[in-house]
Amino acid sequence: MDDQRRPATRTPHAGPGHSRSLQQAQEITSPTQRPDRAGRTLVTRNHEVIRRWAEERGARPATMPGSEYNGRLNVLRFDFPGYGGAVLRPVGWDEWFETFDDRRFRFLYQEQRADGSPSNFNRLERSRHEDR
Repeated sequence: MDDQRRPATRTPHAGPGHSRSLQQAQEITSPTQRPDRAGRTLVTRNHEVIRRWAEERGARPATMPGSEYNGRLNVLRFDFPGYGGAVLRPVGWDEWFETFDDRRFRFLYQEQRADGSPSNFNRLERSRHEDR
C-alpha cells in the first residue's frame, strides 16, 4: 500500500499522560502521506514533512531571544510572515532540528481546517517515552 493510501494510524505510545490531540492525531511518516480528512490533527517527527509544512506557509525556524540555555536553543517557534506579537530570533534549520531531536519533540499540526481553508495550527509536544 502506498503512503498516500495508508490508513490513519494512532501515534505509538500515545496513552495516558499525552494530550488528547496527540492521542487522536494521525501519524504522518513521509511527505507523500496525506490526512484522511480536512481538519485532522496530524503528528510527525519527520524533518522533511515539518520543513515542507513551514515553508509552504512562509514560516521560518526561530527561537525566543534570551531563551537559550548553556548555549543551546530552549524555545522552538516558527516565525510566520505578517503575524505580530513576540519578537523572534531566526535560527537555521539544522540547529532547530537538533533541538527538536534532542528534546524528543513531536510536531502536531494541521494542513487544513475542517472547512478546507489552510491552517497554521502547530504545537510541539515532548514524547514521554524513550521512543524515537
